[in-house]
Amino acid sequence: MSDCSSSGSDEELDPEIELLDELGGTLTKWTNYIHGWQDRWIVLKGNILSYYRSADEKEFGCRGSICLGKAVITAESGYGSESSLRRHGSLLSLTSAASGLSTTSASSCKKGYSLREKLAEMETFRDILCRQVDTLQKYFDNCADADSKDELHRDKVSEDEEDFPTLRPDGDYLLNNSSKEKLFPVDNLKGPLGIDFKGEAITFKATTAGILSTLSHCIDILVKREESWQRRLDKEIERRKRAEDAYKAALTELKKKPHYGGPDYEEGPNSLINEEEFFDAVEAALDKHDQIEEQSQAERSRASRQISLTPDTCSSISTQKYLTKPRSQTSSLSSVDLISASDDVHRFSAQVEEMVQSHMNYSLQDVGGDANWQLVVEEGDMKVYRREVEENGIVLDPLKATHAVRRVTGHEVCHYFWDTAFRNDWETTVESFQVVETLSDKAVIIHQTHKRVWPASQREVLYVSVIRKILSTNENDPDTWLVCNFSVDHDGYPPSARCIRAKINVAMICQTLISPPEGDKEITRDNILCKITYVANVNPGGWAPASVLRAVAKREYPKFLKRFTSYVQEKTSGEAILF
Repeated sequence: MSDCSSSGSDEELDPEIELLDELGGTLTKWTNYIHGWQDRWIVLKGNILSYYRSADEKEFGCRGSICLGKAVITAESGYGSESSLRRHGSLLSLTSAASGLSTTSASSCKKGYSLREKLAEMETFRDILCRQVDTLQKYFDNCADADSKDELHRDKVSEDEEDFPTLRPDGDYLLNNSSKEKLFPVDNLKGPLGIDFKGEAITFKATTAGILSTLSHCIDILVKREESWQRRLDKEIERRKRAEDAYKAALTELKKKPHYGGPDYEEGPNSLINEEEFFDAVEAALDKHDQIEEQSQAERSRASRQISLTPDTCSSISTQKYLTKPRSQTSSLSSVDLISASDDVHRFSAQVEEMVQSHMNYSLQDVGGDANWQLVVEEGDMKVYRREVEENGIVLDPLKATHAVRRVTGHEVCHYFWDTAFRNDWETTVESFQVVETLSDKAVIIHQTHKRVWPASQREVLYVSVIRKILSTNENDPDTWLVCNFSVDHDGYPPSARCIRAKINVAMICQTLISPPEGDKEITRDNILCKITYVANVNPGGWAPASVLRAVAKREYPKFLKRFTSYVQEKTSGEAILF
């Protein structure tokens, strides 16, 4: 029921209705957001419905009335209705009215309402405050207008008083206050209609208190919602932790079984081993291979010390090594043959020339200032660079290393790198190799199978290996020795079903720098330095974690360079210099 009164005095009543007795009783009326629903005395007389604060205050006049004949009743539910929320303030109002709850008991039910309903209440509060502001503003505007009219009226009264006599002949005032009021009625001085400031103040306090209460409730809802999400997060974290623990326990149990290490645990996109476990397994296998190689090297060293040869015998063997020209496919090819050979034409000649020129043009370029190359290892004179490249999930990182080795020449380094007679002495990753075809005295085709590093699959390569001496075009620059190995296909060696065939493009490029000896002394090994540039472009094929491949390359390439160059220094020590 609205507080705004509407007069029904002008309504023509049915005489029969007028004869009816007055009906009265108690109904609940919504007052404000502090007091909620309050009992009011309702009186129905004729078709006029009036309400009073209480039955005892009926003599003070009604607080509102409505003509039922002209009333328009709208039926709507307050449940989920935004218009109902605006009209009644909240779902609480309807619930309280239906159940007859007191304000205290009703406020205790607020905890069950959602944030959306509270926001709707805030909108209602805002409307109330806006209406109050409009009422006050209208009042003050009327006051300002009234002051202006009062001032004009007073000015007119002053002027009119001057036109009337103010004293009687006997000296008394002609007009007194009462007569003046008759001349100038007080009604003309009445200002704007007043408003109920006390009521407005009570409403304002109630509205602001309701706003604060609703805000507090909104904060409670947000806090509870945050706590709810936090509990969900904690449960999810705990559930994930249990799943991870179960996975690790299951994996541990699988490792104890004899079938562990089968195809499901090997290299591949569906491998049951994660990257960390894959890397640990590879690293353990490499460490085991290194340990075996160290033991084998120690045994070879002990065996070589037990063999005592006379100087003549050593000289004979050394001479024989460089004079013989073995032609077996599985035997070595001496670099002395290359120097004397002039016929190097074969079916891969054009491809060889292209590879050699490419390495001479690009591989010798300095990469120190190139942002695409990353320095991954630096140990003394050796620096290893890497450029990260992936294609279809396969790591194709080009690698480049520079090194400076004393007491050896470029010819000697390339000779031991190319000649297959010495391959097993320094290469620890090869399980077996075979010279498939001799293309010329400077080029051969080699099939090479590498040792398997579980859980990675075993790899094999088929490549052309060529050695060249590139004469310098500038007398101030040294000549260049180069060994180039690049993958090719061969009808007699198709890819194996047991191994993954990798593709390689590797070059060992060496230049000899000589420091002139003092006086007329002969050049010794103390006067020579070999500048090495080693480049490797490898497509490992298959599938393995990128992080594992990069970590293995970072570990193995520097070890290979140090091991190989140390081997060359050891083999050439005490031997005639091979320029």
